[in-house]
Amino acid sequence: MFAALRWTAAVAVFAAVGTGVAYGITLPERTDVPGLSTEDDGRWTFPALSRPALPAGAPVPQGPDNKDGTHYAPLTGLLLPAPEGAKADDAVKADKDGNVSVDTFLEEYTPEAREKLKQSLEWDGLRQIAGRGWTTADGTRTHVYLLRFHSSGFVDAFKGCDSNARLTGVSALDLDDVWNKAKNTQMNSTTLDFPGAANFDGTELSVYQEVKPFLGEEQTKVGCLRTGDVLGMVIQTRKGEVAPVTFHQSVILQSQLLS
Repeated sequence: MFAALRWTAAVAVFAAVGTGVAYGITLPERTDVPGLSTEDDGRWTFPALSRPALPAGAPVPQGPDNKDGTHYAPLTGLLLPAPEGAKADDAVKADKDGNVSVDTFLEEYTPEAREKLKQSLEWDGLRQIAGRGWTTADGTRTHVYLLRFHSSGFVDAFKGCDSNARLTGVSALDLDDVWNKAKNTQMNSTTLDFPGAANFDGTELSVYQEVKPFLGEEQTKVGCLRTGDVLGMVIQTRKGEVAPVTFHQSVILQSQLLS
């Protein structure tokens, strides 16, 4: 069961209650969120979410007997699904099992940045990449990637998800101003290693936005999720500007699946 927390600065935050290997993750009714009117706020409707079952005897990522936060569930089963009405985005070239090659993942970055990042992934314990992409009716494109490493230390060593990331078609990244204003009141904002990071349900979240002037007509926003041996990336792009509600919603729900 999930309970709604506060709604501040257009950020909807949902927190898990209880423990277990496989359980549902659902959104509360709009009227259950304090301070949110019954008018449509643009939030997407996702299918009922649940974590995949763990192998027999395997601990949960945040369990007391899992000091490194290792994820034993199938990685593709932890990917956020597309919301209702969205169409698959073939730019995320996943195989039939949802896995993505290193070269495909690196297409998110400028050609000049790819060689160094590829070397880093090869040397720093990458085990697997899973990915999914979709496009909604308003033209918003969302790419979600999960990178599994041999240990949490390798997750922290990867430099492809921070304000210095050189993403294709993106001018420059800075902290997401809406998220940054909200995190101190809605999350445990203990100081972490990454600028602007907040700790949400055991996941370190850092959220960035492309700053003006954009390189083209679209803006990109990026959510970086670090939890145990997995790095999650939520990349959202839209003509004009990316809507903060659906972007933050996607980041938070993906963090819940990983926690």
